[in-house]
Amino acid sequence: MATQTLAERIETLRPTGLSPLLNTAQLMARYGVSNWTVNEWVKAGAPVEPTAFRGRRFDLAKVEAWMAARTAADAVPAQRTA
Repeated sequence: MATQTLAERIETLRPTGLSPLLNTAQLMARYGVSNWTVNEWVKAGAPVEPTAFRGRRFDLAKVEAWMAARTAADAVPAQRTA
């Protein structure tokens, strides 16, 4: 079986309502970050999918939504209390 790109996997799974799960290395490549950064994201609450084996898997759609919410929260200025 030939290796599929992420875009091809997304299109293959779209009719089923599923999305591909990424491993840590794939998430690192997607965002151009280090393993340390992904670990920090997980500590900060990034969504991780449960697996039946050792390792982590990430639903890209959920991670993107988490990143967007986090960015939006960072954009809102903190209210001052006097």
